[in-house]
Amino acid sequence: MNRFREKIEEELAKEEPIEELEEPKLKKEPAKDGNATVFFRKLFVDGAVSKEAATDMLPYLVFLCVLGMVYIANSHMAVKNIRDIDKLSKEVKELSWEYKSLKAELMFKSKMTEVAKRVDTLGLKELIEPPKKIVVRVKE
Repeated sequence: MNRFREKIEEELAKEEPIEELEEPKLKKEPAKDGNATVFFRKLFVDGAVSKEAATDMLPYLVFLCVLGMVYIANSHMAVKNIRDIDKLSKEVKELSWEYKSLKAELMFKSKMTEVAKRVDTLGLKELIEPPKKIVVRVKE
C-alpha cells in the first residue's frame, strides 16, 4: 500500500473525528451506454481496482505483452520458413527436370549414328574394318 496515504490516514485518525454528513443519494439513471462501458466505468472509476492494485499488476501485464509479441514473432518466422521451403522445393523440381532433359539429350547425341552424322561434316568416316592391335616387342 502507499506509504504517503498511510501517513495521511494516521494523521487524520489522531485528529478529532469529524462528523460525516450524509450525502444525498442520487437516483441512478439507467445506463445509456452499453453494458460493457458501464462495467468498465464501475470497475475503474468507482474504485474496484485501485491505483496500487493496478501498479502491482503492471509486471504481469508487461510479461503478457512480451509473451504476445514473442508469439506473433514466432508465427511470422514459421510462415517465412514455410515460404522458403516451398520456394526451394520448386527450385529443386525445376533443376531435376533440367538435369533429366540434359541427360536425355546427351544420351541421344552420344549414339553412334548421331556421332557419325556430326563427324561426317569434318571429313571423317566410320571405320569399316576392325581396329588393329599394335604390339611392341622389347629386345632383351
